[in-house]
Amino acid sequence: MQLKLSMLAGAALLVAGGVAQAQEQVVKIGHVAPLSGPQAHLGKDNQNGAQMAIDELNAQNITIGGKKIKWQLVPEDDAADPKQGTAVAQKLCDAKVAGVVGHLNSGTTIPASKIYDQCGIPMVTGAATNPELTKLGRKHVFRIIANDEALGAGLAKYAAETLKLKKVAVVDDRTAYGQGVAAVFKREAQKLGLQVVSDQFTTDKATDFMAILTAIKSKAPDGIMYGGMDAQAGPMLRQLDQLGMSNVKFFSGDGSCTNELPKLSANAKSLASVVCAEGGASLAKMPKGEDWLKRYNAKYPGQYKLYGPYVYDATMLLADAMKRANSVDPKVYMPVLEKSDFAGSTAKIVFDERHDLKDAPITLYNYPGNTKTPMN
Repeated sequence: MQLKLSMLAGAALLVAGGVAQAQEQVVKIGHVAPLSGPQAHLGKDNQNGAQMAIDELNAQNITIGGKKIKWQLVPEDDAADPKQGTAVAQKLCDAKVAGVVGHLNSGTTIPASKIYDQCGIPMVTGAATNPELTKLGRKHVFRIIANDEALGAGLAKYAAETLKLKKVAVVDDRTAYGQGVAAVFKREAQKLGLQVVSDQFTTDKATDFMAILTAIKSKAPDGIMYGGMDAQAGPMLRQLDQLGMSNVKFFSGDGSCTNELPKLSANAKSLASVVCAEGGASLAKMPKGEDWLKRYNAKYPGQYKLYGPYVYDATMLLADAMKRANSVDPKVYMPVLEKSDFAGSTAKIVFDERHDLKDAPITLYNYPGNTKTPMN
């Protein structure tokens, strides 16, 4: 009889355990960035930010819709390639992730956003800055960082009004991001009376810029605006030194405005002429930036590059909308996400009618002593 009671008690425990297990729900969050190729250092920083958020969410034992949620990151590599970007977007749709954080590059984010929109998955980017992304009116697409309209205009204003430059050259890498930020700079510079004496382009795979820099040198500009990433900006700065152009001001958007730029330029003299713009406040001026960096460095020492805190916030923002909607179903939580008023590490996140961050700040940086330093 005692044996029979023990067996019944064991069976009851197994049933109870099974019910508890059944009440746990796995929620997958997709993350996409270049994890291979010359921008892999930026992509890894982004993935770290997303994983850090996932780990902190799991530590909170969150319950949604009566079920304990186990958060799971699904990382994908788009290699900064638009075709690979759309392929992994479809893969995440097929995997029925609850939301996507990414991509990093505008050139991959814009085509991928069409796929997410069609399959009804909210996508939040903390890095892609081309204004076109949110002008397309895709209702599942959100951005939590200033766009290139703000970055390009801020740099042009600084060149014209603070530095009093007269002649500038423009170079872009033919990507959606590079062309976008360079075009805004050119438009705003001309409005402010600057003469654009040369308009050149390269690619996001190039390493030799001597031909276009030599052509620019013949026009004797006071400054050069480069629309592109740090993997090209670094060697470009070295080659400016070789051409005796170290004192020519060098402007760039956030893609080149990284802690990695001194290393990629081999600490070129031209680094002292760099002024770059980044969406958002500096870490020291973010609402929770310094505390975030302390936790990040403890988990990923020496790996912080640029967008990590934005990707962290994007992940937390999706989870916050699900909690407030009491549902992980994108159809249910998407309208709640639209009305977010979220106290992020980077900023207070409220969206405008196009799903861009309201009142998005920018920060200008330079590199005194070869260290990235906020100027404002």
